[in-house]
Amino acid sequence: MRLGVNIDHIATLREARKTVEPDPVKGALIAIQAGADQITLHLREDRRHIQDEDLLRLKCELKDSTIPINLEMAPTQEMKQIALETLPNTCTLVPEKRQEITTEGGLDVVSLKDYLKDYIKELKQAGIHVSLFIDPDLDQIDAALEVGCDAIEIHTGEYANACGKSVEKELERIKKAAKYAKEKGLKVYAGHGLNYDNVKEIAKIKEIEELNIGHSIIANAVFLGLYEAVRRMKEIIKKSREEF
Repeated sequence: MRLGVNIDHIATLREARKTVEPDPVKGALIAIQAGADQITLHLREDRRHIQDEDLLRLKCELKDSTIPINLEMAPTQEMKQIALETLPNTCTLVPEKRQEITTEGGLDVVSLKDYLKDYIKELKQAGIHVSLFIDPDLDQIDAALEVGCDAIEIHTGEYANACGKSVEKELERIKKAAKYAKEKGLKVYAGHGLNYDNVKEIAKIKEIEELNIGHSIIANAVFLGLYEAVRRMKEIIKKSREEF
């Protein structure tokens, strides 16, 4: 199972003071040294953390690397143009609201089908792998198939925030969605709100081949250092994967 390390919150800390440190690109390189299989970053419309220059610098640093870049972005015309100019390995289309603290829920592909078909087609024609960040909902998966994406990333936020019996309920939703999407020929990824504890059950889902994790890794890096925070997450995922 691949681990994509999201470097957004390194940039969040930098932007709190509008200075040059900590540098998210330096963080990406440390994460790779620690075992990250992919670097994920979300270029938001309001540029609250990651900046355009971060993406350009990361592309330059990894130009001779086999480590892919996963650009999370809202499906806007501005972001599509940036993606077509910078050519990340993957574009993950996500919903975006100006006032939200973090991404709230998955993209409503059902209501955006007509728009997304042409949008995704342009990205794929440029050689970009396209993933859709969606809730574990079968109707959304069917819509994802219709618009021609390569993969889905299952939003694990409800599972991560669940308590008591709701945890198992949300886990079953994710398992069902992952199995359904895989059977339909989609690649299946997952992410949002995952930490050292709750990632274990998600890592056991055989249909999921990639996890994208940011906040928990960066939070733990405050105490452990970034290298160890990434290494520890990678090790937990590996051990959990071996159990199924």
